[in-house]
Amino acid sequence: MKSIRHTLLLWLFAGLSSGIALAAALLYLQAREEANRIFDYQMRQIVASLPSQSFAPMSPRRYEDPGMERGIVIQIWGENGIRIYHSHERSALPQRAELGFSNVDTPDGTWRVYSAQQGDTVVQVAQPLRVRHELATDMALRTVAPLCVLFPFLGLLAWIAVGKGLAPVKRVAADVQARDAGSLSPVTDIDLPQEIRPLTQALNDLLARLERSIDAQRAFIADAAHELRTPLTALKLRIQLAERAQDETERAAAFAELKQGHERAIRMVQQLLTLARQEPGTATPGTASRALPPVDLASLARAAVAEFASTADAAGIDLGLSADESATVDGDADSLRALLNNLIDNAIRYTPAGGRIDVTVAASASGCTLRVQDSGPGIPDHELGRVFDRFYRVAGSGVEGSGLGLAIVKRIAESHHAHVSLRNTRPGLCAAVVFPCHS
Repeated sequence: MKSIRHTLLLWLFAGLSSGIALAAALLYLQAREEANRIFDYQMRQIVASLPSQSFAPMSPRRYEDPGMERGIVIQIWGENGIRIYHSHERSALPQRAELGFSNVDTPDGTWRVYSAQQGDTVVQVAQPLRVRHELATDMALRTVAPLCVLFPFLGLLAWIAVGKGLAPVKRVAADVQARDAGSLSPVTDIDLPQEIRPLTQALNDLLARLERSIDAQRAFIADAAHELRTPLTALKLRIQLAERAQDETERAAAFAELKQGHERAIRMVQQLLTLARQEPGTATPGTASRALPPVDLASLARAAVAEFASTADAAGIDLGLSADESATVDGDADSLRALLNNLIDNAIRYTPAGGRIDVTVAASASGCTLRVQDSGPGIPDHELGRVFDRFYRVAGSGVEGSGLGLAIVKRIAESHHAHVSLRNTRPGLCAAVVFPCHS
């Protein structure tokens, strides 16, 4: 499991260590460059301080001079190539060297050599480069040493700082963890850092949406329980009437009413289940992020009209269809089928015998439009907006129903980013649903 604390500390320590190492490397390079410059200048001064007259040959001997403390060796060569002076026996050094500065590799390592013409002699001053490197390393280490000593204290300071910085996250987590399942009040963001407030705001938005969803579900359950009480009570009364029937005629009439009540109860339960499936947050996991497939709206309308044809014929209603075969929308076929069934069923219920219902599917630049036009009594204009509410029914319509059909239509339309509207045509009512066409 990843930890923000461990990640921050790891990067801080890695950055601090890398910074110290980089500082040491830069200091070493700078100190070596400075040492080269100083020692090269010193070698030139040594040669310049020697007399320019000829030297007499001298036996090889060790000559101690202040330069020896820094590994400097002086040799003087005569014009005939004989070494006439040397401060320290170094047989590995070349007998002749090019004038000026040069680096010479020897079994003892690389030497920095400076050669200059002094009269009829050649003066050679040499120094091992390791002396300069050791000096540069010593200077770099002495500069970085205080940082290395402070490293544990800096690490402790970083640990405390990270802990202080993450304390608000722990406080928010403790606040959420201490809540019970029914507490959906917002998480306070007072005195929280700006970096954490987006998280608490997103969490508060989620809690608000969850609270609205739970309230809607509670209202739905309360309304459903209230509406189911009436048909179930009626079923119970009809059962009692059937039990108290005196003859077969009364018993048959009672059972006929019982069957009708049973069918109405079944229809209401089916509509409640359909509406519940369309509530926000009840979709199958993964469908919210998956693109909806294209659906042939004309084929769905044709199948729905065929399904209700016998019902319309029995009621003496002319049910027809006009469909544009190019009308294709992105959606769920089962949900769109339920939308069509509810619109056509409502139209059949409210259209009197001898009336007409026209189902039209059309495609245009503005979208794919589904229209169900009936020749019924319509809906009072002041109630056109309310009929989409659950369990709302127009008073005095004289038609049995649950008041859920148009609520289901509206919910399915919203889930498909469609717009549904009702318009009185006098006579009749036109229900129109405009979908975005499949691109």
